[in-house]
Order: sequence, then structure tokens, then C-alpha cells
Amino acid sequence: GNKMSREFYTILDTIVKSRYYTPNPEEACVFVVSMDTLNQNRFRTKETSQALSMLSYWNNGENHLIFNMIPGVPPDYSTIVDLSLGNALVAGAGFDSWTYRIGFDVSLPVFSPLAHLVQVNNHIKKKWLVMSSQLNIHPEYTAELLQLEEDYPNELLVLEPCEEPINSTIRCHGGGKKTFHYPHVLQVVNVLTNYYTVRYFDQRAVFCLVLRGSRLGQPTLLDALAAGCIPIVSADTIVLPFADVIDWKRASIMLREAHLASILNEARSVPEEKRIKMREQCLWLYSRYFSSMEAITQATLDILNDRVYPQNAMVYEDWNNPPYLTLPQHYGTLSFLSQSPLFLELTAPRWQGFTAVILTYDRVDSLFGLIQKLVKVPSLSTVLVVWNNQRKSPPHASLWPKVSKPLKVIQTKANNYVLATKNYFLEHINVLTNSILLLDTFYLRLFIYTIDISFPKVWREFPDRIVGFPSRVHVWDNTTNKWKYESEWTNQISMVLTGAAFHHKYWSYMYTTSMPGNIKEWVDEHMNCEDIAMNFLVANITNKAPIKVTPRKKFKCPECTNTEMLSADLNHMVERSHCIDKFSAIYGRMPLEVVEFRADPVLYRDTFPEKLKRFNNIGSL
Repeated sequence: GNKMSREFYTILDTIVKSRYYTPNPEEACVFVVSMDTLNQNRFRTKETSQALSMLSYWNNGENHLIFNMIPGVPPDYSTIVDLSLGNALVAGAGFDSWTYRIGFDVSLPVFSPLAHLVQVNNHIKKKWLVMSSQLNIHPEYTAELLQLEEDYPNELLVLEPCEEPINSTIRCHGGGKKTFHYPHVLQVVNVLTNYYTVRYFDQRAVFCLVLRGSRLGQPTLLDALAAGCIPIVSADTIVLPFADVIDWKRASIMLREAHLASILNEARSVPEEKRIKMREQCLWLYSRYFSSMEAITQATLDILNDRVYPQNAMVYEDWNNPPYLTLPQHYGTLSFLSQSPLFLELTAPRWQGFTAVILTYDRVDSLFGLIQKLVKVPSLSTVLVVWNNQRKSPPHASLWPKVSKPLKVIQTKANNYVLATKNYFLEHINVLTNSILLLDTFYLRLFIYTIDISFPKVWREFPDRIVGFPSRVHVWDNTTNKWKYESEWTNQISMVLTGAAFHHKYWSYMYTTSMPGNIKEWVDEHMNCEDIAMNFLVANITNKAPIKVTPRKKFKCPECTNTEMLSADLNHMVERSHCIDKFSAIYGRMPLEVVEFRADPVLYRDTFPEKLKRFNNIGSL
């Protein structure tokens, strides 16, 4: 047979040197097949399948791992290696959604030996918006791209293979009039007037196109990541590398093959701020997971370990957050990470989405129902559950709803409402989005369309305000000469309860570090009024009232009994009135602003067919 490839030797060497390796087969959870099956062009499938079946512990492939990066052969080019796999796991490149077994196989990249040649230079001017440098593109796609380049020569650069000499490190443009050295063209462009004389130009593209070739997986993806060139992936049904754990939306754009002609429009629509973040994410992903065969192998082992031991599995942030985005333990050092909404752009960016933070004690059915409703909101980024029950652990990971958005659970360190209050405003500061939706499981009946209105339609226009649903007002009681907390249905509001409200994460930082007097201690002692304290804080700094969304005044909870809800206690209302008095004395004034204002959809109450309204249930109570 053929000699073992250098890449496969590196895989085996990395495994043996890793903390996961054991020489004792009786202790092993997974057996790695030591036959070099990386490139299907280099072995005979029938004979290799027979050899696999003769392995001592094969057992129809159960608990065996096979590595492959180049599956299939002409003319069909299968997206999975053509071996008799049985129940074996495949760590392979070029999977499509039909052949990839989610939670079982591991999707790898096609390793690029050229990517490490790219030298990142942040000061190079980006001349082109989009670049296509892939060699094996279908002629129809090439023709479409060349037509686009002719129409937009300053935005799109299409490089093709040179006829002579055939060299993977050379690209030609304009029918061979210009020759480029690859992969340096992705960063520092070398334009060759002939094959011996080199002239340097500071030219580079913002986006790099990755198309399907004969095979779905392409090394061009790693070349782009190494250069910080944001990939635009146009390969229908492709499963991107480590897709089970990596959030590729933060580092790439997915474009349907049928929409290839709109590639420039897609690229133009990405704001500069997001481009910078995506570029940083590309560079970090490459450095962390794809810079070498060792890194790829280590990531594969980590994924398998998380599946075998889910209780110790890494969370979304571990896989996707660069170290410099991981918040330190001491909140006092976070001021540079929490940008004040008072100095934000007039309209907050839509692309970030929002993080939903859910405070819960037990109510598993209500919690799961709320999560399943939340994930239907297009602008949701992440769900963070604060589990405030020390006597009872959160449900096992296998019992949680299978959702398409990242889900993280934090358990408080003590079983009391005091610490829950702290965690409600402290723990969830460790999120990437500026917008945070605080939710209590009591608000299961909160309609999803109200959330869909509140973030993209309201909070983005008023990122310095608390934007929410249940509203309250404070009034002056002439009998007692004190402030009174009022929850009756009125047209006036001065507070929005944080049990169902959006706010900027900066206010969480301020709540933690800059709350005046002993307000935080008061809240902890009385196990009440944390939402009033947040309203006071924001109003004192902004001199603005919160914004109530939609006409709904109360939120029914048929499953809840009066004895279950804290607000059912009459003493609760008295305590909240006392809180308002106490807080106003500490602030030395009454910062809360009373307004008669509500945010509703434009067509609300208009004589317009209900079926044509986007939010046609908005008036129901």
C-alpha cells in the first residue's frame, strides 16, 4: 500500500501525545483507526473495508473513529468516504446535510498547506470588496462571476488558474495578462510581470468567495480565514468545519448558489463595524482550530470528549469567544467592555441581536415552553438561564429542548432570592450582545410577536431606555405624604418591570458598580425592588422614562396560583411603596419620569385587513 501521509502521521502523533490517549484498549471509549484514509484517491476502498472488518475490536465499527479529508472519486464525488463504515464515527471534510450525522460525526476542514504562508498586515488598504481565487470553480459560476467583474471592476476580483505552468501557488487575471502569487494575494499582493520579476502592491479584499468545486469541502476556506478575509460560502447543503460547536454566522456569510449574482449586494450590506468583528473572529478561529493538523486533531478530540462527558462539556462561549472577549472575574475592570448607551449611534445595530436572560427557580415545564417560544424570534442571539435553586440541580443536558440558538445555564451558589437578584443583574453581563431581554418564567404567556416588535422596532431606536411590557407608575399620596407604588391600569407609566424588559448591558454594569448609597443592600435584605432600583438608576442618568410596548397591561398565567406569586401578597405592595420612598431619599430627588406614551405597530387599529398585518394580535389582552 501507499506510505502514510505526513498529515495522517501528525494526527496519530497528536492523539498519542494528548491527555485523551490510553494504550490500554480496555480503558478506551473510542478506537482510532490507524490506516491512512485521509485521501480516498490514495487507497482502494474494497480492500480497505476488508481490512477494517478484520480489526480486533471493530465490532461493525462501533466506537471507532475514521479520519478523512478528501472523500469520493470521479465522477460522483461522494460527500463521505466510500468505505463499509458500519457504526463507525467519521471525522471528515466535505460533508453535506444528507450524509452528516449530527452529534455523531465530526465535520473537518480540508487542510490547506498554503494557509500558513499568509502574513496578516492590518495596515494594508483593501482595494476590492470581494475576491474569488478558487481554482476548481464550475464554468457556469466562473462565467457569472466574470460578468459581475466586468460590471463592477473596482469591487470584484476574479482570479483563474493559469494555463502554463500549472501551479497551485499562481493565479492569473484578465486572460493571463496579470499573474498573482497565491495565497499572498489574499493579503499582500505580489503582481508578477513575468515569473522572475516581482512588484508589490498593497491590495487586498474584504470578502473571499468559497464555492463548491468537484467536492464540497475546499481548502480555500482556511486560506481566507488565515488572511482575515471574511468567507462568503456559496455551497448549498455544506456542513462547515466543527459546525456542532462553532458559530459560523460570526465569521462568514452563507449565500445560496442560486443567488450568486447578489454577492456584491450581500457584501455591501455588512456594516463596517461588523466587518471588523467578523475579521477578528476569522483570524481567531484559524489560530485556534485550523492553523495546523495538530490544532484540527485537538479540536476533534475535544468535541468527542464533550459528547462522552456532557456534564463537563465546554459551553458556547468556550468554543466561540476569543480570550480577550472573556470577561474577568472582577466587574470593576469591565468599564472598557461596557460602552455607555448614552454615546451609541442613534439606532443600535440589528445584526447583534439580543440575549435572553431567564430567571427561574423550578417551573421546568414553563421554562422549556418559554425557551421554545423564544428561539422562534429571528433576532434572538443567545439564551442564558439563571437557575436559582441550590437544593435542586437543573435538568440534565439531555432533557433540555433541542434548539437552534446557543443555550447556557448558570446555577446560583445559594438558595435564596437575594443572590438570585445579584445574579440576575451580574452574571448575564458576560454576554456579547448589547441588548439583554430579562425574563421571568411567569411571563410564559408573553407573545413572541411582542418581543419581535420590541427589539428590532423599539429598543434599537431607544437603546438608552428600558423597553418592556408590564408597566407601573408612582404617585404621591397626600394622606401619608409619601410616594406610592401603583399597579392599577392607567395611561401613565414611570417604570417597566424587568421581569419582561430589554435594557442595554451597560445598565447591568452600572447596577453592579455604581448604585448609590445602600440600595443594593436594601434590595438584598428585603428580597424585593430590584426592578425599581434599575428603573431609578436608568432614569437618574438619562432623565428619561422607560418605554412600554403594546397595549397589553397584564399578562395572564393560568398555571400560576396567587400563593405562588410574590406579587400576590398585599404586603408586597406596601414594601414596594416603601422602596420608592427609600430610593428617592437616597437619590435626593425623584428621578422617575411619568409619561403617557406607548409604542405600537404602525398599522395597529388601522382599517387594514388583519391577515395582512404583521402583528395582527397586538390588541388582544
